[in-house]
Amino acid sequence: MGMSPASSSKRMTMSEINVTPLVDVMLVLLIMFMVTAPLMQQGIEVDLPKTASSSLSTPPEDPLVLIINADRNVVIGKQKVPAASLREKLRAIMETRKNQELYIQADRHVEYGFVAETMAEIRAAGITNIGLVTVPKEGK
Repeated sequence: MGMSPASSSKRMTMSEINVTPLVDVMLVLLIMFMVTAPLMQQGIEVDLPKTASSSLSTPPEDPLVLIINADRNVVIGKQKVPAASLREKLRAIMETRKNQELYIQADRHVEYGFVAETMAEIRAAGITNIGLVTVPKEGK
């Protein structure tokens, strides 16, 4: 009817790539990464105070971060450090480090006095470049 004898005897190969399976695979991978990415964040939960100022300088590539959580536990890296041995631990760490800066992430519910005492121990360990980590306020 609508076919000519020439077209029925020869088979034509398609020269187009079917991208539908590729798109399906990419969408599945995208969904998997979107679901698993939030689960990969690890660390200690700290409720940082919010400030109106922006960061004064960009942090160095490899900062040393001291975390004070709501229970007044001091953590360096992933190791909990007792307050009595904080000075010696910091001295030992800073002897091997080129970057002599330290950043403090203190929970907003920790008393100011405890943070001040911790900063005094840090200064007594010989560290003078101390920074406090905060989160910017939403809507100025």
